[in-house]
Amino acid sequence: MDTNAKGHGKKIIHVVQHLAPGGLETLTLDLLRLAKPHDTVLIFSLEGTREDAIKNWPKLETYSNNIVFLEKAQGVQPAIVATLVKAFIGMKPDVVHTHHIGPLLYAGSAARIAGVPHRIHTEHDAWHLNNAKRRRLQNFALKAAQPMLVADASKVYHQLKGMFSHQDITTIKNGIDCEKFQIGSKQKARTLFGLPQNTTLIGCAGRLETVKGQDQLIKALALLSSDISLAIAGDGTERQALAALTEQLGLTDRVIFLGLVDNMPAFYQSLDLFCLPSRHEGLPLSTLEAQACGIPTVATDVGATDETLCPATGSLVVRHTITALARELHNATQHLNSATSPRDYILSNFDIRKMVNAYDALSDGAYA
Repeated sequence: MDTNAKGHGKKIIHVVQHLAPGGLETLTLDLLRLAKPHDTVLIFSLEGTREDAIKNWPKLETYSNNIVFLEKAQGVQPAIVATLVKAFIGMKPDVVHTHHIGPLLYAGSAARIAGVPHRIHTEHDAWHLNNAKRRRLQNFALKAAQPMLVADASKVYHQLKGMFSHQDITTIKNGIDCEKFQIGSKQKARTLFGLPQNTTLIGCAGRLETVKGQDQLIKALALLSSDISLAIAGDGTERQALAALTEQLGLTDRVIFLGLVDNMPAFYQSLDLFCLPSRHEGLPLSTLEAQACGIPTVATDVGATDETLCPATGSLVVRHTITALARELHNATQHLNSATSPRDYILSNFDIRKMVNAYDALSDGAYA
């Protein structure tokens, strides 16, 4: 692997726990894709194999030459630190950027040992730090790596400031590609996915896991008018349980499971309303993507979700309240013809190019 192929730009390595469909992982791919032409950007995945990752997420094939898999086994593996130290000494990256606690623990400390000049760690959510053991581990990892610590939302920033004595903390909000996620034809998008044309369609996107709360949305749908349907994009371990819940509630003709969707802009464009029913979040990307496509959004009030919603068209719901979620979804469907589009809010606050420039400036020591 020739890390000097792009000339005299920076060498940047992002380190994630695993490469599977998700907001954080998509974000690192965007940071790779939108990097300056003369920079060399790689993504190290602690867990998984190249073959399995590409099989489960085919879009990774495009970035195959820029991805390294360490195939870490389950549990604590101190030898991974030594492997990373050797790799960093050999490659001499200018920046090692870790995402979440595992990569910080292994790659952050390895980068410091290897003398990497710029170490950045982004905390994408802080709810897991409510656990005292995790908080102690994170504190240890921060002291070992001594990175520039980035919060991806204002709420996360204040949580980190309250939990740790780390001095070097700043906020760079996540962004999405507003050139990719645009307003489009609802009719064409529904035709693409075989979705019904003459129905009010609510959409949800994310891993099918308990934390993402799709079960709450399905239960709320049961309280809504029968002319409202739900399309769910994503896959995960809860797929069968969610299908069983749908059947139990008599909603099989109103809930469409699409599985993994490659063309996410078209998915959002097919909707009348987007919903994020999560039990926990950091700063979610799906709400940004949906609104960039002009789709009003209802979401549970978790993490920094409130920071992502357009004040004019977005709605927050207290988590774990099915009836309140159903009520807010009903209210939102009554105002679908509003002249106000949430896209303008996303363009002004969450364009990914602003985020990329901010991280670039941070690695140059110029971000304030």
